[in-house]
Amino acid sequence: MKEIVLGVLVVFILLHIGVLGRDLLKNKEDLGSGSMPVSIGIGFITDFLDTLGIGAFAPTTLLMNVTKQLDDDRKVPGTLNVSHALSCLLEAIIFITVVKVEPLTLFSLVAAATVGSWIGSKYVTKLPEQKVQFVMGCALILTAILMALKQSGLINILGEGNVATGLTGIKLIIGIVGNFGLGALMTMGVGLYAPCMAMVYMLGLSPLVAFPIMSASCGALMPVASINFIHTGEYARKVSLGITIGGIVGVIIAAKFVTGLDITVLTWIVIVVIIYSGFTYIQKSRNMARVQKT
Repeated sequence: MKEIVLGVLVVFILLHIGVLGRDLLKNKEDLGSGSMPVSIGIGFITDFLDTLGIGAFAPTTLLMNVTKQLDDDRKVPGTLNVSHALSCLLEAIIFITVVKVEPLTLFSLVAAATVGSWIGSKYVTKLPEQKVQFVMGCALILTAILMALKQSGLINILGEGNVATGLTGIKLIIGIVGNFGLGALMTMGVGLYAPCMAMVYMLGLSPLVAFPIMSASCGALMPVASINFIHTGEYARKVSLGITIGGIVGVIIAAKFVTGLDITVLTWIVIVVIIYSGFTYIQKSRNMARVQKT
């Protein structure tokens, strides 16, 4: 099953390189505005952060705005998906290869997230986004607090240790249902990384196991989303190419950093990422509420 997941990810890499490469060659005389060195720097920073579980879309949007890389804001969604697709796929392959995770757990949770995203695009987008983001933010902060208390030895509500590399029985079912829901929520702007980290920890898995699961879950989605953006030209070609190059380097360095960490240190990093994501969701919900009032 592990080989199946890796095989699918390799196919997506080849597909993305083929579609993107053909479009770039077709338009090589005019790749559009933007600075290649700046874009490479943005890709390195944001995909380094993405590999740690922080996510790349929000930091990339911020840095592109600050450095004025885009001449048309309508190209932001396409640029984000096209430029980070390869780095996300590489991220998934690296973590699946170097992190020990039970094949059935990996395959089941990744498949659940993929199916969830497909169904979510049809039904979940009708939910009140502002309320979902607020509840998710509060849930993540509460989970992070429980994780921190356990890590400090103050409580033991989450069970003994977090060293498992796979799920069985009812925990596997909970994981499948949970990742299905997270995949569905991705279609309305709720990132999968931090919630997946929290869920994996709550189910007793090693925090490191979250990395191949969450990266593979997202890795299969972005190349598919990118195809339409590339075909319609609704992305910044030069900026996307630069971010892709920098992002690949960022992923390789960050993956070595993550997998080389002591598990205790990694757990605290995961806790910080989850808290950060929780507050980000709450802030998004408040901003959306303000917009709705006006």
